[in-house]
Amino acid sequence: MRHLIIALTASALAVGAAHAAGKHAGGHDEMAIGKPADADKAKRTVTITMFENDDGAMLFEPASLEVKEGETIRLSFVNKGETDHEFVMDDHEELMKHKEMMAKFPEMEHDDPNSVRLAPGEKGEIVWTFAKTGNFEFACLIPGHYESGMKGEITVSN
Repeated sequence: MRHLIIALTASALAVGAAHAAGKHAGGHDEMAIGKPADADKAKRTVTITMFENDDGAMLFEPASLEVKEGETIRLSFVNKGETDHEFVMDDHEELMKHKEMMAKFPEMEHDDPNSVRLAPGEKGEIVWTFAKTGNFEFACLIPGHYESGMKGEITVSN
C-alpha cells in the first residue's frame, strides 16, 4: 500500500508540474528541419486543412509537401474539423518523442515555432525556412490522431 501511495503522489506531482508550467516550450532556434522566419521572407503560401472524414480518419490536406533547401514558406492552417487538431513538423525521431510526451500530458499546450494547435474553425500560420535537404514529417500528436491518419511528409530537396 505504501508503494502505491508513493507512486500516486509522484504521478500527481508530475502532472501538476506539467500543468503549472502550462506550455511546452522548445527553445529551438534552428532545428533539423529549419527555423522560424519573418513573414516578409515567405515567397509562397501553402494552405493546409485539418479535418476528419466520414470514415473517422483524421487528415491533413495536402498530406505531403515539397520544398527547396533554403526556401521560406508561409504555412497557413485551417481546422475544418469538429475537434482540436495540431500540426507539428520535425524529423521522425523528434516527432515520436513529442508523441510520447503528449500521450502522458494530452492537454499540454505548445509554444514551439514548428507547431500550431487549433480549435474547430480556427486559423493559424507558421512561417518557416527549410534549412537543409532531407525527409521530414508532420503530424497531429493529440492522442489518437496520429493513429487515425493525421500525418504527412515533407521533402526538402536542392
